[in-house]
Amino acid sequence: MKVGVSMEQYIDIIMKCPLFNDINKEELLHLINCLNVRVKSYKSDEYVFLTGDEVNYIIIILSGSIEALKENLAGNRHIIALLEPSDLFGEGIVCTKKRISPISTRAKENSTLLFIPYEKVTISCGNACTFHNHLVRNMMLLLGEKNYILNKKMDLLMLKGMREKLASYLLNETHIHKALTFNITLNRTELAEYLNVSRTSMCRELGRMQDEGIIDYYQNSFKIISPSLLKECLAN
Repeated sequence: MKVGVSMEQYIDIIMKCPLFNDINKEELLHLINCLNVRVKSYKSDEYVFLTGDEVNYIIIILSGSIEALKENLAGNRHIIALLEPSDLFGEGIVCTKKRISPISTRAKENSTLLFIPYEKVTISCGNACTFHNHLVRNMMLLLGEKNYILNKKMDLLMLKGMREKLASYLLNETHIHKALTFNITLNRTELAEYLNVSRTSMCRELGRMQDEGIIDYYQNSFKIISPSLLKECLAN
């Protein structure tokens, strides 16, 4: 796909993607032509790919949001991640031998995605351009970061208590937002799926933590009233 008006409107978003770190706008415009990208739109709740599908593209979100899901045969699902504009996914799958997805990905809302053939990133072009070499380096860094995040998620899931899981999640959000007051992107049902707990029990525990003066919240807005008491939830 040639870079035209339709792609120009997304350039600023694409530049924020960590895959293109240290690549300036002019280089990126040239690189997009080299990468043979394509753009596709998805409606809300439409799947991008399913567990077991072969994935041959690295995908960047241009607009909307995507859920990465684990689903079992009974139809139960667990949200692994919620991805937003400039985030990418599929990079860990295309770097495996068979490129078979262990997860499903679904549009949470109407979304537009940029698809990059995996060989265009993992194999340097014949011109050996400097900014293409940056892609390979950035790809390695991204895989390392994703592995770190996955380990953090495993640590969260290994916690047994409801309060422990909520405290760990909320403390992590304070680090991400660098503030004690923040908004989360997950609604209550999605948060329960992310923590792999009962929604009813989770809401009940949030209410208790609010009554005890540990946190305050309204819908997706949270405020940590007592960071020390929240940290104590992990020590119990």
